[in-house]
Amino acid sequence: MKIVPCIIGLGYVGLPISLNLSKKFLTFGFDINKERIINLKKKIDTNKEFDSKRFGNIKNIRFTSNIIDIKVCNFFIICVPTPIHKNKTPDLKNLKNAIRTVSKILKKNDIIFIESTIFPGVTEQCKDYLEKKTNFINNKDFFIGYSPERVNPGDKKYTLKNIKKIIAIETKNKKIFKIAFKIYKNLSKKLIKSKNIRAAETAKVIENIQRDLNIALMNEILLICKNLKINFNEVIRLAKSKWNFINFKPGLVGGHCLPVDPYYLSNISSKNNFKTKVTLAGRKINDGMVNYIMDELINFLNKKNKSLKDSKIIIVGLTYKSGVSDMRNSLNFEIFKKIQKYNNKIIGCDPFVNEKTKITYNIYNKINKNVKYDVMLFLSYHNVFKKIFSNVILSKNRDKVLDPFNYYS
Repeated sequence: MKIVPCIIGLGYVGLPISLNLSKKFLTFGFDINKERIINLKKKIDTNKEFDSKRFGNIKNIRFTSNIIDIKVCNFFIICVPTPIHKNKTPDLKNLKNAIRTVSKILKKNDIIFIESTIFPGVTEQCKDYLEKKTNFINNKDFFIGYSPERVNPGDKKYTLKNIKKIIAIETKNKKIFKIAFKIYKNLSKKLIKSKNIRAAETAKVIENIQRDLNIALMNEILLICKNLKINFNEVIRLAKSKWNFINFKPGLVGGHCLPVDPYYLSNISSKNNFKTKVTLAGRKINDGMVNYIMDELINFLNKKNKSLKDSKIIIVGLTYKSGVSDMRNSLNFEIFKKIQKYNNKIIGCDPFVNEKTKITYNIYNKINKNVKYDVMLFLSYHNVFKKIFSNVILSKNRDKVLDPFNYYS
């Protein structure tokens, strides 16, 4: 069987998968965003994860938004976003649309793997939909599995190649397992095999829930230290001298994973008559850090007899995390826009923000040393910002720095 993979959804997860597989297979990259397809054909990644050199030779990849083009494919990998609604319930619209697309072109012996973050049981729902629409039978006419994405945008150390990849598919067909392994071996050196899809779905969400809770704990410790007038950095320096202390950093928790995944697990638990007590505990604290930053900023300005409205303010770090251009669910950017309601002269500094957003919101790559700011608010931790901070400390603006999470102080 000649394998012809198709990756559906060409964002932070789908694009690297497409480019890696195209080194060994004729690969199709499908996305409904036509502008995205046009850019990718020109080796332009507006997410700034890949420059033209990292695209390499793309003669073995077909970027398309036309469903007819992917009829020849027989191994589908679905990498679409799965956010939440305003009422904090799972929004599976993108995944449903992707499965609907596959159902229109599904052939016998085709294999589908979902990579998107989902709650336990969603892969089974997708299987049921495909059986209903095609009259095919799972594990006989087609095969569906789950391989949770673990791409960490902006991370140059833990890349697709060197992270461990879970491959979950409930079939006794050794040939199908062999094909799945052949595909995923080209993506990751370390594969973890499972025949329990629900376990793999659950594993994905708890990875992010654990991190969300740990950051929430550190945020609360920071608030406690602030209240008791104790040096937070010294507390952590002493605590981490113990061998089993895990050194998480406080900070703003945004993006499309950590603020979302707790609701996925909590929602399905609630539907099955189990009310979670810890799973969502981190959400209230982490979301509440926006108010903490606003209070810190106002207090900082009050001590200098300055008002929020009339001060010259610059915020350093605006994307949801350092090293990425993604502004989705960015609490940093939420703070920026909150301040902008009172002060339309506020500017930002973040070289990772895309050009269109920079122009719209007065965001720059560097700090203008000739401008005297009333406050320079640092909200992200990154080597680029560390360098900016060092330059500021050596300048006349030293007493204007506000570093609420003690990243650099």
